[in-house]
Amino acid sequence: MPDLAERLADVDARIAAAMRASGRAPDEVTRIVVTKFHPPELISQLHDLGVRDVGENRQQELSAKRAALPALDGMRWHFIGQAQTNKARAVRAAADAVHSVDRSRIADALHSADPEGEPLDVLVQVNLTDDPGRGGVAPAGVESLTAHIVEHCPSLRVRGVMAVAPLGEEPASAFARLAQASDVLRSVAPDATWISAGMTGDFVEAISAGATHLRIGSAITGPRPDRG
Repeated sequence: MPDLAERLADVDARIAAAMRASGRAPDEVTRIVVTKFHPPELISQLHDLGVRDVGENRQQELSAKRAALPALDGMRWHFIGQAQTNKARAVRAAADAVHSVDRSRIADALHSADPEGEPLDVLVQVNLTDDPGRGGVAPAGVESLTAHIVEHCPSLRVRGVMAVAPLGEEPASAFARLAQASDVLRSVAPDATWISAGMTGDFVEAISAGATHLRIGSAITGPRPDRG
């Protein structure tokens, strides 16, 4: 626990410094601890340290960990992995926010999973590369996808955009394009101000570009356990 507490405090101090350097208030950013491959016990420890936002990449892990930790008051569970239509119902049941809506079929599946339920926070994932095979909608498709969600998926609440900075490119330039995509999205959903960007290696640049949600894993949790 002391090592975990020290790593968490160190990252939070670096986030606070980056926020000050960008002229932003500390409460303008949410730190999501990515707990991929770590056991539920680590999430309990994080909760004891005041963490209230955790992220998972895989539906099976998200569902299993949330089921194993029913008593964590105030914890918000973020699904940040690639969403699949055949797992939409399970994702909807376990997630408080889904960061990876990148096509209308995913939005439709999430909505159909619980059309009369509590609104589910969703973000439009944007592909910042030239590879159409990567996760995310092309920037040119952000407006139409957002409009589809708003018009046809009333149980989903569009919160903003999400992206991963491409390898081989300066993060600052990639996140600047994400900020532009955020402007486009807000022309359709004016209150959708979230920008989910920035991981261990590039969260300072993400903060400078206006990120509101950071997805930070190993810098806080330590090395991921062996999946075997």
